[in-house]
Amino acid sequence: MAKNLVILGAGESGIGTALLAKQKGYEVFVSDGGAIKANFQKELEENNIAFESGMHSVEKILSADEVMKSPGIPEKNEMVKAIRAKGIPVISEIEFGYRYKGASKITAITGSNGKSTATALLYHICQLVNDDVAMVGNIGFSFARQIAMAPKALYIIEVSSFQLDDIKYFKPDIAILLNITEDHLDRYNYQFENYIKSKFRIIENQTAQDYFIYCIDDEVIVKHLELLTINTNPLPFSMKQEVKKGGYIKNDQMMLKIQEERVSMSIYDFALKGKHNAYNTMAASIAASTLGIRKEKIREAVSNFHSLEHRMEFVATVRGVDFVNDSKATNVNSTWYALESMQKSTVLILGGVDKGNDYELIAELVKDKVKAIICMGTENKKIMDFFGDKVPVLIEADSAKKAVTAAFKLAEKGDVVLLSPACASFDLFKNYEDRGNQFKAFVKEL
Repeated sequence: MAKNLVILGAGESGIGTALLAKQKGYEVFVSDGGAIKANFQKELEENNIAFESGMHSVEKILSADEVMKSPGIPEKNEMVKAIRAKGIPVISEIEFGYRYKGASKITAITGSNGKSTATALLYHICQLVNDDVAMVGNIGFSFARQIAMAPKALYIIEVSSFQLDDIKYFKPDIAILLNITEDHLDRYNYQFENYIKSKFRIIENQTAQDYFIYCIDDEVIVKHLELLTINTNPLPFSMKQEVKKGGYIKNDQMMLKIQEERVSMSIYDFALKGKHNAYNTMAASIAASTLGIRKEKIREAVSNFHSLEHRMEFVATVRGVDFVNDSKATNVNSTWYALESMQKSTVLILGGVDKGNDYELIAELVKDKVKAIICMGTENKKIMDFFGDKVPVLIEADSAKKAVTAAFKLAEKGDVVLLSPACASFDLFKNYEDRGNQFKAFVKEL
């Protein structure tokens, strides 16, 4: 067993790994090129874990038996290049956690959009029947931290492509792939194919005892599946065709065919509205059924679920204008889904750090539904140029307060102000939560 573990990056996944590794007898060293948050620093100190902040001790790092690289660190990072050049094994946090999961079951959920919603919904369903379950990964605690602090019989893990990039043996009992659209291409040498392969790693270690739940309406998924020989049990879901096994929606009814039990439910009873959420609901319901949860419980949970903070979250109605916080929409496809579900004339707040966005995807929806765009970012030229001739009003704002004030002035009674930025947030904000929280705070001041 590799005893000398270096952890690169001291975010939630880095700290979670450090705590679990310390518990399992590793010699642990945490190195972060930036500043480490005070609460994380305190945890490291309290657990006597060696760390450094704002620097990398190259010699010490390169003497590691193994390196856990935090998902936010790209391959082009100089330290990562040096580690790779020396041939030191690099793993991700979910891979490290997987070593110590014991007999627990894992359901892992990935996709370019909707994974947080599907993860939270599945957790909500499972919680109705079993409290020995945890929701971890990109949402909540890291997988490794949960194992270190409060192990459970079932883990529902939201996994990103970055976390899947450095797995070796990680294998979910149930893998869910919601959709694949162009995202994070800056991390994949602008090769969509690389990103697709990364997403599909979720099933690479699966066997005949496992399940693969995927959207058969997604052309990218279906095309890539043709290139693979899969060893797992496929359970597709669709809104366009009936499937023999899996789930589909026909005549506004969701039908699940998994175990002996058949489940049917009207889509009008779904708590989550919009086409994209019908897919999320199907995926979570199929997984729940595969886990042996009775149809009555699935129906109950699907009809009383509340959506997540920062994901199509209703904030308030001010003088007849609805405000919706979709700050978690950090790519163009997420914004497409948000606009697709809008029923009213919309003032759209867009912008932030562009990850190689193609705004053509939302051009039609913007023409149909958006009366004004407010660009909230430090670099708005690309958005201004693209939408200049597509919306009647286009203005810039360099803070959440200015964006909210401008949007309120432009909106009329019966309109919606939608924050759905299609971009990352770290130009003006700490993260998408900070962006969403500032938006909500300024709406409440109106």
